[in-house]
Amino acid sequence: MPGLLRGVARTAVVAGTATAVSNRVSRRQAGRWAQQDYERAAAAPPQAYAAPPPAPEQPPAGVSMETKISQLKELAQLKEQGVLSEAEFEAQKSRILGG
Repeated sequence: MPGLLRGVARTAVVAGTATAVSNRVSRRQAGRWAQQDYERAAAAPPQAYAAPPPAPEQPPAGVSMETKISQLKELAQLKEQGVLSEAEFEAQKSRILGG
């Protein structure tokens, strides 16, 4: 019986030590992740929500295709940046293309 108790006690000590080490590692890793998140948030510029830029003027009838393409590229960049919504993008695109 003493051998059995010694084995049970040894198992309890090993399991307790493993649990303590595992918990400590988890806490340290969570702390590191929190610190990284904090540093990323501090490094990122704050997002300011501004009014959308004024709509580009409708191009005159004699505008070249190159001008229209450059205006469409600018609109696409504004949409990618989140300045224009899908609906605003489509409205401006149709104005540029004259349809």
